[in-house]
Amino acid sequence: MPGPPVTSTTPANDPTFESIWDEIVWRGLVHVSTDQETLRDLLAGDPITYYCGFDPTAPSLHLGNLVQLLTMRRIQLAGHKPLGLVGGSTGLVGDPRPSAERTLNTKETVAEWVGYLRSQIERFLSFDGENAARMVNNLDWTAPMSAIDFLRDIGKHYRVGTMLKKDAVSARLNSDEGISYTEFSYQILQGLDYRELFLQYGCVLQTGGSDQWGNLTSGVDLIHKAEGASVHAIGTPLITNSDGRKFGKSEGNAIWLDPQLTSPYAMYQFWLNTDDADVVDRLKVFTFLTRAQIDEVAAAHTAEPFRRIGQKRVALEVTSLVHGTDAAAAAIAASDALFGQGDLTTLDADTLAAALWELPHAELPTGTTVVHALVETGLVASLGEARRAIAQGGVSLDGAKVADETALVTGALPGGVSVLRRGKKTLAGVFVIR
Repeated sequence: MPGPPVTSTTPANDPTFESIWDEIVWRGLVHVSTDQETLRDLLAGDPITYYCGFDPTAPSLHLGNLVQLLTMRRIQLAGHKPLGLVGGSTGLVGDPRPSAERTLNTKETVAEWVGYLRSQIERFLSFDGENAARMVNNLDWTAPMSAIDFLRDIGKHYRVGTMLKKDAVSARLNSDEGISYTEFSYQILQGLDYRELFLQYGCVLQTGGSDQWGNLTSGVDLIHKAEGASVHAIGTPLITNSDGRKFGKSEGNAIWLDPQLTSPYAMYQFWLNTDDADVVDRLKVFTFLTRAQIDEVAAAHTAEPFRRIGQKRVALEVTSLVHGTDAAAAAIAASDALFGQGDLTTLDADTLAAALWELPHAELPTGTTVVHALVETGLVASLGEARRAIAQGGVSLDGAKVADETALVTGALPGGVSVLRRGKKTLAGVFVIR
């Protein structure tokens, strides 16, 4: 079946919920938090300022970060004021990983990545109106601070025993790798961030992943001790697949928000491969569909699971949110054409190339026969098997059946590429070198 129609919608919260707190709870976005009743009242009242931080430990954010970006947007749509923090200083240190020390990047690299992440964050927030977003960089207040001031003004409020009990720290202490003082101090730096934003902007809520809970509460505790004030934190759940594997990872490779690192086509295909058991949860967390709309999609998906209605809707909505409706439409067109439901010759060259990079592929010179291309792309194991497949009528090139084993791969599709098909579903791409 063809994919669902591409529609352009402005993200909005579900009006059937009494408060944004009720909505984010229903969407499964609250795994751990400070006092829930207080938070519900806080978010239902006058506008507050809240923040989420993103460290530049890579040149792009990924789908795990998207959970935070969309949560920030939901809270902003409810009338509250977001602060998007890029960690120009914390990115130089890195939070403790469960297994080993992070490789420290150069200051120049981190500064470059700060710019990349800032531009990505800005696309998900509104910078207009009474609750306009602000972007901040924690290097602005940590760089001028001396080590003595840091120890006297901030460090004195921390107890080593409490710091050792944090999950991330204790896990590393019990490992062969241990933990350096640099990464051990990360929680103090994040606490300093929250205190600074509290003092500068009146920020009273921080959101983040539940695996960062120790760092989130570091700021809550610091503000309580140093300023005598109560502030709050929400930890969203780590998203996992129904089999328990960490979501968004495939053999260690993240799904990036940067289209140069993960193409819109690759992102669309990632969501298209969502397990049936995960579809409803993904719709709740990663889309702005209302409860009624999600129930409707879920019912249609359950009635005819073979049509993959739920997966197509998730793929459409998220690809549109991240890359825009035009890129989502191009990804759908490429997906349909590659699998026999559209015209390959009408596809955008960049989208087609991105799609073929996700398939088995080879770069081959002009004049290469289809027989050799089948072997080079891995669709068959030998020249003899390639000839038999052609003789049996099971091979097509650029949508047309190949009848002659001397036929050449011409790169006739947009961008100078060709698509080989063996049977109904086995595809490969050829990038023709001229």
